[in-house]
Amino acid sequence: MRRVNEAMREVLSGAITTELKDPRVGFVTVTSVETSADLRHARVYVSVLGNPGERRRSLKALDSAHGFLQRRIGAELRMKNTPQLQFVYDDTPERGMRITELLDKEDPS
Repeated sequence: MRRVNEAMREVLSGAITTELKDPRVGFVTVTSVETSADLRHARVYVSVLGNPGERRRSLKALDSAHGFLQRRIGAELRMKNTPQLQFVYDDTPERGMRITELLDKEDPS
């Protein structure tokens, strides 16, 4: 399952950065993919550089392009069932920066 998730992440990353022409899609990075055991659903975690409005626009654009992206996965990976994609904003980098800020603030040296 881990190999399927990683292969899907690579295909989606390439398709989003090079083939998707929607101007609403900003600087998007696919951080990870979690596929259900039956391969019917895949949660795609993305990090978007920009303000909250740009994030919402990018996620809407990705939701609009899910059919195109599913076809790319089906063509590239030749899967029997192509999972239904759900795009989710990954706030891990922001949380990491916030924790670093808090730790730096409490550091007495």
